[in-house]
Formats: sequence, C-alpha cells, structure tokens
Amino acid sequence: MARPERSAYIHVPFCAHRCGYCNFTVAAGRDDLIEPYLVALERELAWLKTVRNVRTLFIGGGTPTQLPPAPWRRLLATVTRWFRLEQQAEFSIEANPADVDPQRLDLARQFGVTRISLGAQSFSNSNLRFLERDHAGKDVLRAVALARERFDSVSLDLIFGLPHESLEGWRHDLQSAIELAPQHISTYGLTFEKGTLFWNRLSRREFQPLGEEREREMFELAIEMLTSAGYEHYEVSNFARPGHRARHNEAYWTGGEYYAAGPGAARYLDRCREINHRSVTTYLKRVLRGESPVTERERLNDEQAARERLVFGLRRLEGVHRVEFEQQTGFSIDGLVGTALKKLLQWELLEFANEHLRLTHSGLMVSDAIWPELL
Repeated sequence: MARPERSAYIHVPFCAHRCGYCNFTVAAGRDDLIEPYLVALERELAWLKTVRNVRTLFIGGGTPTQLPPAPWRRLLATVTRWFRLEQQAEFSIEANPADVDPQRLDLARQFGVTRISLGAQSFSNSNLRFLERDHAGKDVLRAVALARERFDSVSLDLIFGLPHESLEGWRHDLQSAIELAPQHISTYGLTFEKGTLFWNRLSRREFQPLGEEREREMFELAIEMLTSAGYEHYEVSNFARPGHRARHNEAYWTGGEYYAAGPGAARYLDRCREINHRSVTTYLKRVLRGESPVTERERLNDEQAARERLVFGLRRLEGVHRVEFEQQTGFSIDGLVGTALKKLLQWELLEFANEHLRLTHSGLMVSDAIWPELL
C-alpha cells in the first residue's frame, strides 16, 4: 500500500450567521475580524519556516466563500504560498450556495482549486428555513452550474432527519441531487449538539427528534437511491462517482498526517495531535502576540495510534485489510481489540470478507455506537 498522503487543512471561521445546528468554530457577523484573521493566519503559517508539499489541501469553515474578493484572493495566495500542491493534487474549498459567484470561483480556479463542496443541505425551502440557512433551493442549482464550469469535481452536502421531515420529502431531496449529477454527495443525519441553538430549542421541547427508526429508513433510502444512480458508497456518509472520492478525507481515514491552521484547526503530525483554540478572538490574540494558539496536545502511543487507525479505517466500507493493518501498525486486529471484536462479530455488526474487517449493513446503521467499543 502506498504511503498515506500528507495533507493540509485551513479553517476560515466567518459566517453571516450561525445556523441552529452548528457547533463548529464560527465568527458570525464579524467581518471586522477578517483583516486580523488574515494577519494571524499569515503569521501562523510562517512558523512552518519552509514550504510543505501536500497531496490534498482543504479550505473549510465557517464559510470561506463569504470573504470579499480581495481578502479571498489574499487567503488563497497565503495558503498556496506555504503549501505546494504535488502533481495530481486535490485542492478543495467549502462554499455556501448563496455566496457562490463567478468572481470568487474564477479566483479559486486561478489558484489551483480542483474541487468544491457545496453546503446545499436541502432543496426544500421550508427545510432550509428550519435549518436557518441563508439560501434557497434555486441557489443550489445556480451554484452547481457555476461550479461545474470551473472545477473537476463538485460535491453536495445534504442533511436528513429534520423533525417532521417525511420520507417522501427526503426522497425528493435525493432525486434533486441526482438530477444535478454532482461527482460526490455526502449525507448526514441531523444531530443536536450541546451548546447549539437547536440543543436549547430541544431542551425547551419546541420540537422532537425524528426518531431512530425513521432516520434509519432515510439512510437506507439514500444508500438505495444513490448506489442505483451509479454512486459508490465508499464511506459511512459519503458517495462518489468513480474517481471522485474525497481524497482529503480519505487521508484522514487511512491514517495520513495533516497540517492545519486557523482557529479550532486540528493537526496530526508524528503521532502528535494538536488543536488550536476554538475561540476566534483568543486565537487571534495569541497568534498576534507571537504565542502558540495550541490549546490541546496529545502524543499517541503505539496502541492508541493503532486503535485510531482501525476505527477510522472501518468508516470506509471496504474496511481494513487484516495483513496490511498488522504490517503498518505492528498490531494484529485480534490482538488489539479481540474481546470487543468477538462481540461485534457475534452481533453481526462487523464481518470478515476477503481478509477485510468491515461493517455489515446492520453495523453501518449504528456505526457511531461501535467506535467506543474499539477505542
């Protein structure tokens, strides 16, 4: 197996507003922080001292495309100055359909962007209003058309499992996405994270979660419709046309190392995981004072690294090859997680197939409950 790819992630925290379900590091309505953010990012990246070659580069957020054209150009110039794209590299940006315009996309293409991930979430205007998105279904159509003219790969994110959402409503979202024919589609069940506006609304009983059984039906419908339409279901939440997997995320799932910069950004190098401070203002103060923004640091021992490698690898539907895993980590799967493995095999949540340990269909439906057993 080839060496895992080395990657880089840049976090841009700006959004027009914070959506009710969002628990990411975001500075909503704080365009006054764009200039100090760019200065801080330039300083943090300069601490690399030398240009780094990467096979995948991802600018996420937040909403990177919310930046006005001049700061957007400056951001792209800064990032590509310190991270040199290798041949056949994947360079992705996240984008909000409401912000997508020819000028921003032309600048992105000029700096080597090859892939755009659009936060569509839904094609239903009522669903988008509930999610507190600032775009309409028609904006997704426009954004996809503009992106397709400029980039090799277009990806759509969709959210299912909204309170009161019907199976037919979700079917319509899936069919609308299929008709647009993006190269990649990600589907995520709506979650209620502590600290979000939705968590508070849920606590006040303003709405009720949809329920596990209906969410399972929606997930199974997504698998059925997308695979029938020619998409490969290659990871728990991700579907791709041949040759269009999200290589940046695959680098995470295969144990690759990655640089990262920006507030809340997490990096993993030489078995050391570091996370920058999640507060945007604290990140800015630290970096602009010449101090490290790192607020969490953990060095993994051999066993911890192997367990994480196993769990991340099992997110991919092809699973983890028994012999390759032992060659790469020094641990056999049975020796590492034997007791838990036996139980998960008996429950038919995991299975061995052609020397690959992988999720079964039942395991796929409850995968988040499996990972703690293996960690």
